[in-house]
Amino acid sequence: MSGARTWFFPDGYLPEKTGGKFEAHESLMILNVTESDADILLSVYFEDRRPVRDISLSVPAERIRSFRLDRSGEIGGCVIPPLTQYALRVLSSVPVICQFGRLDTSQANLSYYGSDGFSE
Repeated sequence: MSGARTWFFPDGYLPEKTGGKFEAHESLMILNVTESDADILLSVYFEDRRPVRDISLSVPAERIRSFRLDRSGEIGGCVIPPLTQYALRVLSSVPVICQFGRLDTSQANLSYYGSDGFSE
């Protein structure tokens, strides 16, 4: 079976929105290749305050979902302010594949990168 049930992403830091052609953001992409829906518990850890634990998300069987981390409505109402250091833990009921991506528009050349997390 592909994927893992536990994932960690230690380097979250939402870029500020600049009002340009592209909107700065970070996203958590979760791919579920199993034949069962994935029930996800997302926890957000901060440098200077208590974590927000066990945000309930779901990814249907054999689907991918992208959760924008700058849109609190997509992550159970959790607000992650721009320019705040945070980390993520993803717990899944079935093995999934996770990736983290950031689009930073604070410079003229733009910057996008995706990163795989640590899984166990």
